[in-house]
Amino acid sequence: MIAYFHRQIQLWGEATQASLQTKKIVIIGCGGLGSSLAYALGSSGIGEIHLVDFDDVSVHNIHRQIAFKLGDEGKFKAEIVKKTIEERCPFVKVYAHVGRLEDFACKGIAVDLIMDATDNLPTRAAIDAYAKSVQTPWLYGSVEAFNGQVCLFEKSSFNAFKINDKKPSGIAAPIVMHIASLQANLALRYLAGLSVKKDFLYYLFFNDEGELITQKFSMPQ
Repeated sequence: MIAYFHRQIQLWGEATQASLQTKKIVIIGCGGLGSSLAYALGSSGIGEIHLVDFDDVSVHNIHRQIAFKLGDEGKFKAEIVKKTIEERCPFVKVYAHVGRLEDFACKGIAVDLIMDATDNLPTRAAIDAYAKSVQTPWLYGSVEAFNGQVCLFEKSSFNAFKINDKKPSGIAAPIVMHIASLQANLALRYLAGLSVKKDFLYYLFFNDEGELITQKFSMPQ
């Protein structure tokens, strides 16, 4: 294990790396964000990862959902991601839960962090309610076009957003990986016991000149 995680051990030492083996997370959604999150965190030494998704792979998913390839159509996303992560890292236990958030919640599985990788506001509101009920922080992420948002919710409420059924219009594949990378970095810092700014929304977008802009907002409690 020391050789596998050599670069991270150089970053924070063997004790911190070993502590990650005791951590448990759940990723809600195994599509674009979920695929990238699972790759990043599944190779970082987190001991237990639960994957929750009811959906199967469609051909239009594949360009932005890095865990899948042509030929995976019709297979459950959670099961494919589980297999992929286990093949990449032998030090993580991965559990696929084919179903919805409410199905997972009924199982009473305690985790250290809840990861949002969904694509609609009502489900994120449900994640917020679930996280508050089990007193566990959750990491929100969303993407649309060339834009994205990330926030580690602890005390603030997702109700600050106007909850509706609006679906993203179009999505560029790289922004999905960009936002998932930010989520994964925040998650890894939090789980490793490093300082993380909670209840603080990061909004990233490209302006009309193609400049990458990052805005920051304190979320109301």
